[in-house]
Amino acid sequence: MTTPNPKDDPEYDEFCDPANPRKIKFDDILAASRRMVGNVVRTPCMRAHMSDRLGLELYLKEEFLQVTGCFKERGVVNTLLLLNEEQKKNGVVAASTGNHACALSYHARRMGIPSMVFMPVHAPITKINKAERLGGNITLQGNSMAETKLIAMTTCKEKKMYYVNGYDHPNVIEGQGTVGIEIVEQVPNVDAVLCPCGGGSLLAGVCLAVKTLKPDTEVYGIETDKTHSMVEALRKNARIFVALEPSIADGLAVNTVGVNTFHNVQQGILDKMVVVREDWVARAITTLIEEEKVVVEGAGACTVASIMAGLFPNLKGKRVVAICSGGNIDSTTLTRALERGMAADGRLVKFKVTVSDRPGGLADLCSMLANMGVTMRDCVPERAWVKGDVFSVQMKVIVETRGFDHARQLVELIKKHYKEYYFQETNEKTEKTAGVKRGPCLAPNPVCMQK
Repeated sequence: MTTPNPKDDPEYDEFCDPANPRKIKFDDILAASRRMVGNVVRTPCMRAHMSDRLGLELYLKEEFLQVTGCFKERGVVNTLLLLNEEQKKNGVVAASTGNHACALSYHARRMGIPSMVFMPVHAPITKINKAERLGGNITLQGNSMAETKLIAMTTCKEKKMYYVNGYDHPNVIEGQGTVGIEIVEQVPNVDAVLCPCGGGSLLAGVCLAVKTLKPDTEVYGIETDKTHSMVEALRKNARIFVALEPSIADGLAVNTVGVNTFHNVQQGILDKMVVVREDWVARAITTLIEEEKVVVEGAGACTVASIMAGLFPNLKGKRVVAICSGGNIDSTTLTRALERGMAADGRLVKFKVTVSDRPGGLADLCSMLANMGVTMRDCVPERAWVKGDVFSVQMKVIVETRGFDHARQLVELIKKHYKEYYFQETNEKTEKTAGVKRGPCLAPNPVCMQK
């Protein structure tokens, strides 16, 4: 009986081979940074206005200012620049749900390289349209990312094209690592870098670059409680499949981390993985818009969210860079994120209260809310399913407050004037101290544990 050749598998990728993981070298990241000059934006790393309130020197690495709105351009550009003439002629293929598709579509067209991008049929409409506007040859096939990738790689081999894995190709990791070089150049005395992690290319590249240039800098990977494949892989020391739930940080939604990324973050270059709850990500999106005047997608906001959630008490008073990896959030998701963020921040309050159904009953409630500076957003009367006399009506009310303290004043006022009421939980302490999973510490000599 002959042993099957793994190269016969349609999904076999010589650059992402589990039997032969590639070790990324800093010299290759440095070469990529020089090679890519003029092809990608050297994004600013600005001090955040919220620094004083958070109790640390926070800098935002604004990767959402790339042309396609995401750091993915770096890996794509580096890979395309390294293709030989035959590979450029035959063209490139990728499978993606969004940001990688946009980056490859834009830069392949700009360099005159044929490209095919496969996206799942349920990919976000806004990202499909954006990839097409950027010049992409988009094909919608597959009900999941796994199915789409299989179709893409099969087509790639049939047409003798070059497959570009968006989160695991060695040249992609090298390109993403240039973010780390820029951070050390822009904030030379940086104490810690917070990096979002999906498939792991950005995390692996940044870890290697930062630890090579400034070994005493701590590097943390950030995932959400619904997208934590790297945490589980490191905990079990194996690239396992993790079933994912729908997430506000869809850019981090990768079921299995990359072969090369996993291999490299195991080399003692990562200090720790941290998992932040998704309601904090929504709050971070809202805060970044209001205080920093920037729009960041969920994957890009998770680094700031982890600080807001109080997951880094060891970084108080330190200089910290949070990588805001992208800004491609569609309007529907943004609207929902703002609503969720305001609710989680105690600024949207929903309650029920039973008032008199006689003339003036609702007017008294509205007057009471107005006098304490509360804005009514919505109000729905319910008469049929109300206990008590027929002259009462239950009002389902959504109001806007200034925050938790203001919301608590509202609760006390309603309790004082009405007998029947029900409020959603508005306890700020509960929000901040809820349990959060933390990944295994990977540093050989953790800086955060040194006195």
